[in-house]
This record gives sequence, structure tokens and C-alpha cells, in this order.
Amino acid sequence: MKKLLSIVMAFALFAFAPQKKNKVIFFGDSITQAGVQPRGYITLVDSLCKAENKGNQYEFTGAGIGGNKVYDLYLRMEDDVLSKNPDIVVVYVGVNDVWHKSSFGTGTDPDKFEKFYQAIINKIKAKGSKIILTTPAAIGEKTDFSNQQDGDLNKYSNMIRDLAKKNNLPIVDLRKGLLDYDLHNNPDNKEKGILTTDGVHLNDKGNQFVANEMWKAIKNL
Repeated sequence: MKKLLSIVMAFALFAFAPQKKNKVIFFGDSITQAGVQPRGYITLVDSLCKAENKGNQYEFTGAGIGGNKVYDLYLRMEDDVLSKNPDIVVVYVGVNDVWHKSSFGTGTDPDKFEKFYQAIINKIKAKGSKIILTTPAAIGEKTDFSNQQDGDLNKYSNMIRDLAKKNNLPIVDLRKGLLDYDLHNNPDNKEKGILTTDGVHLNDKGNQFVANEMWKAIKNL
């Protein structure tokens, strides 16, 4: 009888013990830095999660710093990501590596971009965390590929797609998603104002768009 009671009590303790949440860290630049704001994409991911009654399964954290490029992420990943023992890391970088070439005369050469990005993947894998890659969405929202840096942005997005294939990782292809959205919702070929405030940073619709895509990838991981 005592043995049976012990089994029942152990089962009850297990059944009602708090479930460990999957810690998700979004790792990126100013877009991710703004993502934790009240209408930011990370906040909206959390809302989508709770709306599906999965709030006890996930917790979401932003690790974004404005102006960051891929090598900035590599240099700070130990302190800002790996030390927090994440279950999932969403890597969202690339805009500044392209954008800053013309705006500040800096940026990141393609070969260095690929090497640093692969090094980030290697370190996260070694930690035992799952990884989701993300392509940079836009530097200008014109749909006829007349934005000044469309060529480079497409090139760097292709590198991220290749890294996802090479490392067998899921990818949130925001570059493709935004282009598809703008083709249907930007008939006047505007440079900004559809999903972004300035061609790069997300407006309310953009944050919701990104949140929807991120949440789909996370819950399907």
C-alpha cells in the first residue's frame, strides 16, 4: 500500500510540476532591438504564442543592438546569447552588412560575411541549441529591383539560404516574403511605408508580418 501511495504521489508531483519553457533568443541588429517594444515583432511573437495556449512552453528574449553586422554578433555572442543557455537561437542579421557599404562606407565583404556567419552557427551548435536562420528583408521596398542595394541584398540572402542548406537548418526567408507581399500590396512602387518606416525598419504591419513568419518557424522546429 505504501509503495502504491508513493507511486501515486510521485506521479502527481511530475504531472503538476512547472514545465520548463523553451528559451528563444532573437539575435540581431536594430530591427531586433526594436522587436521587444510594445508593438515589436518579438512582443507579437509572444502574443501569438499565448493566443495558441502555448505560453507555458516558450519564453522570448531579444538580443539586438543597432548597427550590428555579422562580426559584431560573433564577438558578443558568448555574453549576450550562449551564456544564457538558449534552447533556440534565431539569427537575424545582414542588413547593415549591405546597407552600410553606401551609407557609411563600411559593410562586410561577402567572403567574410559567410565565414563569420558559419562561425556563429558552429558556436551555437556546439552549445547544443537549435538554430533558425533569417534573411534580411529589405533596403527599400520598390518592387522592380530598382532599390540601390537590391543586388547585394539578394546576394547576401542567397548566402544565408546556402548556409541553411549546408547546415540543414530551418530558415525564415523574409527577403522572399517581403518581396512577395510588396508585389501584391505596393502597386505604386513606393520606396517605403508598406512594411517599413524607412525602407529598412519595420512599421506595425511589418512587425506583424515578421512575427507571423517567426512564430511559424519556431513552433514547427
